[in-house]
Amino acid sequence: MYRFRDPHGRVIYVGKAKNLRSRLNSYFANPAGLLPKTHAMVHAASSVEWTVVGSELESLQLEYTWIKEFKPRFNVMFRDDKSYPYLAVTMGEKYPRVQVLRGERKKGTRYFGPYTAGAIRETLDALLRVFPVRSCSPGVLKRAQASGRPCLLGYIDKCAAPCVGRISPEDHRALAEDLCTFMGGEAKPFVARLEKDMAAAVAELDYERAARIRDDIVALKKVFERNAVVLAEHTDADVFALHEDELEAAVQVFHVRGGRIRGQRGWVVEKVEDSTTPDLVEHLLQQVYGDEAGSPGRLPREVLVPAEPSNAPELTEWLSGLRGARVDIRVPQRGDKAALLSTVRDNAEHALKLHKTRRAGDLTVRSQALQELQEALDLPVALLRIECYDISHVQGTNVVGSMVVVEDGLPKKSDYRKFSVTGAAATDDTAAMHDVLTRRFRHYLQDKTAPADTSDAPSPAPAEGAAGTAPAADTTTPAPRSKFAYPPNLVVVDGGKPQVNAAARALAELGIDDVYVVGLAKRLEEVWLPDSDFPVILPRASAGLYLLQRIRDEAHRFAISFHRQKRGKAMTVSALDGVPGLGDSKRKALLAQFGSLKSIKAATSAELTEAKGIGPSLAEAIVRHFSPDDGGATAPPVNMATGEILET
Repeated sequence: MYRFRDPHGRVIYVGKAKNLRSRLNSYFANPAGLLPKTHAMVHAASSVEWTVVGSELESLQLEYTWIKEFKPRFNVMFRDDKSYPYLAVTMGEKYPRVQVLRGERKKGTRYFGPYTAGAIRETLDALLRVFPVRSCSPGVLKRAQASGRPCLLGYIDKCAAPCVGRISPEDHRALAEDLCTFMGGEAKPFVARLEKDMAAAVAELDYERAARIRDDIVALKKVFERNAVVLAEHTDADVFALHEDELEAAVQVFHVRGGRIRGQRGWVVEKVEDSTTPDLVEHLLQQVYGDEAGSPGRLPREVLVPAEPSNAPELTEWLSGLRGARVDIRVPQRGDKAALLSTVRDNAEHALKLHKTRRAGDLTVRSQALQELQEALDLPVALLRIECYDISHVQGTNVVGSMVVVEDGLPKKSDYRKFSVTGAAATDDTAAMHDVLTRRFRHYLQDKTAPADTSDAPSPAPAEGAAGTAPAADTTTPAPRSKFAYPPNLVVVDGGKPQVNAAARALAELGIDDVYVVGLAKRLEEVWLPDSDFPVILPRASAGLYLLQRIRDEAHRFAISFHRQKRGKAMTVSALDGVPGLGDSKRKALLAQFGSLKSIKAATSAELTEAKGIGPSLAEAIVRHFSPDDGGATAPPVNMATGEILET
């Protein structure tokens, strides 16, 4: 175990290694080769300490203890580290009390959960309608006993008020037992009993009482639906899922007890640059369950994760020790548990999207991002308009480019453009990027130098005595729309140094020197400038980096959509498409008649006319199209309406 400290003695990083010498040598290598966060950590540290432990299990426990104690800023921190709330019934007291509890379990108290904070309050409020068990503190109970008057809950029928003798201690305990039985999954007998009471109240024409019972039934059903069975009734498991990108990871966990989802939690964490999914899972389990020592009933029998964590055997042994019984860490592959894990993963994906959308929709964050980006790139102009370009293809086929536009930090979809790349430009990404940028800014220059449109200007009056009149102005034909209204302040390309240099070269060849170019490399999220040997490293929590990443991802999505569309059309091209006068309906008639393209090629003109809609002239054109002599190159023109061969 080792700890890095800063000049003030604060612990800034905690780690563990089997070979300490090898691990520390990796930190003190050439600084130019270090990852940005590692580089920052090493340069912020002034000393390193280490502790030798006897096993990997001991190192796992000590690492968690140090992270909780020192909160080092360079370790992955799962910030939502509160213990889970449980619904607890204190059966060990004279008057059992129902309450929400966190922390260690107490003897004589029955626990149900875990729940989220909001869900457990709603559940408790609904339960007290039907099971008015005492929920007040000991002080409130003593004051009520001394004064002979119940608290507010007693007056609104959400407490049976054992403090003033409205119910005997035995009956109140039986009421608490019924609540525990219901929370244990036995809901049907209570609902059936209430439905019977409601029917009796209706028969007695006591509609007010029937309405109250109806509301109680609705409340119980709502609680029961919240605890719907998703797995076998004996299943106790916590289901974890992650959805991550290069900068952050969204974590979601569903708590399943008795086969029912009792609670759900989620949060977003900043990733360490070189961390893998197994590393994230390891740190996640350490911090979620690290406070469960002394609370053996809190840990489930199974922990379902998206990937096997690092040091899985030691982690399993540690969790089993905390629980006091075997804990299995598993990656479900099929069945109901895998399906539930997929659902949790969907929640994590949506949570990360929502997190990023909130950042993008915040005006303050957008302004901060644009300012940070301008300062980091040392640009002299405000970034009012940013255009991002991406190239998409499959092994060099169906090459396309995309352009997305962001103005004032928000996408302007009306200005998005798509480019088909063919010929020599489709040979590689850099050539394609050069072609797309050249075409885009050539259009801009043409629009810039084009004469002003005067189609909407009034016509001059005819000269007095002139013959005839001046032609009327054309007010019905719209003026041609400008394809590229104005240039951006910044061009972002998806890629590293080669793509950036290709884009800069395209602008230089067109004589454009007031548009700045950067590239965002996906692997390490590095920002490259033209003709630069080293990238610009933005802080991973930088709002400017988030903005660049969001624009790049949008350009990639737009390019992929166009590529798939183009590829789909290419896959439906038919050899019959080149026959003049042969439309979709006649092609379908030919295929229905002959069954295959091979049969159509082998058919004579007379045989082709047997197909619906195929006349002699069109049949002759089809034969000529597939003629081995000219390969269809000399197929005569055909009248598209009649199918007759036109004279040449």
